Amino acid sequence: MGTARYSGEFKRDAVALVESSGRRIPSVARELGVNPESLRQWIARSRAAAASSASGEGPLTPAEREELRQLRKQVRELELEKEILRKAAAYFQGDGSMTGRWRFISEFRDLYGVQRLCRVLGVSASGFYRWIAAAAARAARRAADEETAARIEEIHEESNGAYGVPRVTRELRERHGVVNHKRVARLMRERGLAGRHLRRSVRTTVADRSVPPAPDLVGRVFAAPEPDLRWCGDITYLPVGGAWMYLATVIDMHSRRVVGWSLAEHMRADLVVDAVRSAVAVRGGDVRGVVFHSDRGAQYTSAAFAAACRTHGIRRSMGRVGSSYDNALAESFFATLKRELLYGSRWLTRTQACLAVFAWMAWYNRRRRHSALGYRSPVDYEQQHASSVTTLDLVA
Repeated sequence: MGTARYSGEFKRDAVALVESSGRRIPSVARELGVNPESLRQWIARSRAAAASSASGEGPLTPAEREELRQLRKQVRELELEKEILRKAAAYFQGDGSMTGRWRFISEFRDLYGVQRLCRVLGVSASGFYRWIAAAAARAARRAADEETAARIEEIHEESNGAYGVPRVTRELRERHGVVNHKRVARLMRERGLAGRHLRRSVRTTVADRSVPPAPDLVGRVFAAPEPDLRWCGDITYLPVGGAWMYLATVIDMHSRRVVGWSLAEHMRADLVVDAVRSAVAVRGGDVRGVVFHSDRGAQYTSAAFAAACRTHGIRRSMGRVGSSYDNALAESFFATLKRELLYGSRWLTRTQACLAVFAWMAWYNRRRRHSALGYRSPVDYEQQHASSVTTLDLVA
């Protein structure tokens, strides 16, 4: 059976019957033979039309309905854009970088759609899809950065926080292969890692002007083609508890190796004599002809030091008074020692200081990379020299 069709006049009369009689809709519907729900809808439309007429508005034309639909759509779109911008502001927290925008779009694309998000954020959809396509490569780079950063932190910790970008880079290359120094600098910067810088210190040199100095046999040339041709030495102070201890060193100018050192609570001549004796022992006992260069401090102009040098055949050499450049190699070594050893260290006893100096000297000689040696350690540099000399002898 088909659906019954009622004329407009029939519908108006049915509505009028309900409105005028005050009877219930089901009762009137049974009497007229119509569906109660249909009658209810006719009444609702009639009342809506009456209300519209009372407000002075007639029924909308098809064009007006389309315009209204478009306006409502635009309002909804504007509300969505405002919502997107509010979420983006909270997401970026002041950093609206391109990568941050791509990540925001990726996170909210199921909710708002890629095209809408790209339009609101002022980026291209094609650029976003290229960023998505490169996700695997970015993940691989991040993983590689994390691995390299872990290696950097390990090397930096091994150096007690002393190494900066150049030495960390060289150590990485030695252990793990090629790595760009700019990448090392970036990763260290991101993790707050840096080498140490030394603060100024006081001088420990007190010249004895009553003693004639030795001649300057070095002339500010702090290098030597072979080990045990030229040594240099100096004294510095180290804070221990509430007092000072004093460190004297002997450095080979060929390799920058500390071949002898002495640590004591005084600055008497015995301090530098003991340092020279330890250097002679390390070099096997026969160092005749080696030049030892120092400043004109009273310890180095003393009779005891002169006697020790004569005993071992050491030729003394001295720079001018008050000129750090005349003993620059020793000065540079102490700057390194204080920057790398004293940073963050507090020794309460002489034993603690001695052990710390001993450990650092061993690390310096055997592990620390020196820029003047092609970023090799002093011991490695000497061994390489010995190997090259042996090869030349065999060829000859």
